[in-house]
Amino acid sequence: MTTLPDDRTARARIRDAALALFAERGPDAVTVRDIASAARVSPALVVRHYTSKDGLRAAVDDHVAQVFENMLTQVAEPAPGNVLDPATLPTLADMVAGSLPADSPIPAYLARLLLAGGPVGPALFRRLYAVSQDALAAMVEAGSANAGDDPAVRAAFLLASDLAVLILRAHLDDVLGTDPLSAVGMRRWGAEVLSIYRDGLGGGVDRS
Repeated sequence: MTTLPDDRTARARIRDAALALFAERGPDAVTVRDIASAARVSPALVVRHYTSKDGLRAAVDDHVAQVFENMLTQVAEPAPGNVLDPATLPTLADMVAGSLPADSPIPAYLARLLLAGGPVGPALFRRLYAVSQDALAAMVEAGSANAGDDPAVRAAFLLASDLAVLILRAHLDDVLGTDPLSAVGMRRWGAEVLSIYRDGLGGGVDRS
């Protein structure tokens, strides 16, 4: 007697299959039949759980947003007993590299989410920006950063730099020969970013 997977398992499998395909091809290029095949279920079951592809896309959007909300909450609200060190607050790229599997489609889908239309992308960006502002303020208070003449722009710049790594990950891997979200890639990238933030592009240049 064959035991069928329960609905919750099938529902999550469908969502995850859709996430991977949406990240790879874009939602408009993916059909319900494609998703059903990848999830090893019938198209009718996809419709049963999510009503339509639009309903499934909304569920994927919400899932990705929730993943990042959880990561941001861990940074902004450390567990009891852990002291938040403003001088070593992780970047968004650090959080992604440390929290998601190397083959996770979530970073690629985040790029699509932020660049496409719809309410989820802008709302998530505003949340990311608020955390960037809080992180900068904490570092300024700790004496490990300068707020600059326009702290709002500085926080946006720091966030944009992090998002660029996620959005351009494949292209950076291509030209550098290293995935920027791998352990080696993060060390390479982080060392240069820290140097530029600390000394500027002219740091170490002999002007005599």
